[in-house]
Amino acid sequence: MVDSAGGQLGVMDAKTALSMAAEKGMDLVKIAPQAKPPVCKIMDYGKYKFELAKREKENRKNQKTISVKEVQLSPSIDTNDFNTKCKHAMRFLKAGDKVKVMVRFRGREVSHSELGQKLLERFAEMTKDFGTVERKPKLEGRNMIMYLAPAVQNTDKK
Repeated sequence: MVDSAGGQLGVMDAKTALSMAAEKGMDLVKIAPQAKPPVCKIMDYGKYKFELAKREKENRKNQKTISVKEVQLSPSIDTNDFNTKCKHAMRFLKAGDKVKVMVRFRGREVSHSELGQKLLERFAEMTKDFGTVERKPKLEGRNMIMYLAPAVQNTDKK
């Protein structure tokens, strides 16, 4: 048996423990029910649950969710269109999002998948200051997919 301040009260029967908890206006909570004898603590269970929920909420608030943005290309993309897509990807990477770069092959273009490979390598080269290749280009059906992750930045605040 443990009291609300954390002090040991010793081994006692359940009725005595319940009466002590009721006397203090608190609850009797089993901390380790599998132990022999079970360990119980006198505490305000409602307050405990509230603080636990508050801590969970604080942890969720501090958690950063990373979303995956997608950029689609074609093997016959023009230079200016390619540069625009690179700028979009750089903006996404700066914001801390992952980028899925996909080259979509249409018709017989899939037989020249090396063009898509070169295109994705050029894309990775242009965005290397903002992100790193997380997954190398891989052909999946009629699409060649590559993933970029944001580059780790050292921001020491003193």
